[in-house]
Amino acid sequence: MRAKDIDQERLKGVLAVKSIYTRRSIRKYKDEKIDDEKIMELLKAGMCAPSAGNEQPWHFIIIEDNNIKEQIPKFHPYAAMVKNASHLICVCADLNLQLYEGYWIQDCSASTQNILLMAEELGIGSVWLGVYPREERMEGLRKLLKLPDNIVPFSLVSLGYPDEKKPANDTYFSERVHRNIW
Repeated sequence: MRAKDIDQERLKGVLAVKSIYTRRSIRKYKDEKIDDEKIMELLKAGMCAPSAGNEQPWHFIIIEDNNIKEQIPKFHPYAAMVKNASHLICVCADLNLQLYEGYWIQDCSASTQNILLMAEELGIGSVWLGVYPREERMEGLRKLLKLPDNIVPFSLVSLGYPDEKKPANDTYFSERVHRNIW
């Protein structure tokens, strides 16, 4: 590997770390569509997440249909912004793929976080909308998206080019850090 390539790889790592601090929940979007290449990058990031036993129990549903987006706030009380989003990604767990029962929750959490961080890197605003374990939200998505019984909707990620700016996050609380014992 050439020095130039190493520097590029190091730079990518620094940018990814920066995204941890600059990523914020964005709920206001410009009227501009995200192109398919960027959506693919978001999905690749989601699929790079760690998973228990490398089981990768996830499926992703890309939602861009306005009729579907308009239905979601009817059963998800915090989803008003999805009507103006370019796309949504529904992160789902496939219970038939789980090797270690119940770990799909952590796996899908890590996948959702990867999508959020990649969105920040791509200049896309995003917000994580919790679905699991709220039964009314899960059932609403099951019906709306025609999910098979073995698929559990875990989260929705609302995506769009930001029409609001928020400061970087600074939420380190030293009083919540313990060493060796409580």
